[in-house]
Amino acid sequence: LEKMTDLVAVWEVALSDGVHKIEFEHGTTSGKRVVYVDGKEEIRREWMFKLVGKETFTVGATKTKAAINIDAVSGFAYEYTLEINGKSLKQYIENRLKTTNTWILNLGGTDYRIVLEKDTMDVWCNGQKMETAGEFVEDGTETHFTVADHSCCIKAVSSGKRKEGIIHTLIVDNREIPEAVE
Repeated sequence: LEKMTDLVAVWEVALSDGVHKIEFEHGTTSGKRVVYVDGKEEIRREWMFKLVGKETFTVGATKTKAAINIDAVSGFAYEYTLEINGKSLKQYIENRLKTTNTWILNLGGTDYRIVLEKDTMDVWCNGQKMETAGEFVEDGTETHFTVADHSCCIKAVSSGKRKEGIIHTLIVDNREIPEAVE
């Protein structure tokens, strides 16, 4: 495996199916562009005469659209920006904080990352979309699923405040799990 001598940018992107590492090589003398997602080569272009531009690709099990923009800043200096679903990484992360909840927990010595997509109520665990059963209860809804023989439930309850909206709580084996900040 050749050494990544032209590595110019590395990003970590949290998606529902996991945290993905995106690496970008840009050879400004050779015009080479290489995009790696989780260590796997996705795009390789040799001898690009145009040193600025855009490389588009997908990330993760959900094939999320991603793009790296290459812009000349001055002379031979370049700026690299990552877009996810057409938004800057910063906008994407801010939007994701509003549309998902993430919990990290350890069960029997194994780490689990559970993600709730609030718009679809899809639940992901360590990169797999989970089979869930939803039910209406007195004060809201409960979404039930199982992780490693442990019964899990995401309770959705109104906060009673319009700005806060619905509060989602993960309960595993009758124990409330604190939300993670990614």
